[in-house]
Amino acid sequence: MKYRQLGRSGLTVSAPGMDKVTYIEDNLKSIDLILSPQDLSEMEATLSGIHIQGGRLDDALLSLSE
Repeated sequence: MKYRQLGRSGLTVSAPGMDKVTYIEDNLKSIDLILSPQDLSEMEATLSGIHIQGGRLDDALLSLSE
């Protein structure tokens, strides 16, 4: 899901790497988060200036997790 869709659709995206209960509990707090249209606009404006390059991991490391 692209960030600009955050809060604008009924989609749920899993959070990989949530292998500790404390991480899961912390992420569950976001259920109560309410983002206003202004919040989303500010996030969009900030994130649109970021140029993402490359992958999350290099191919050798990524192959170890698949």
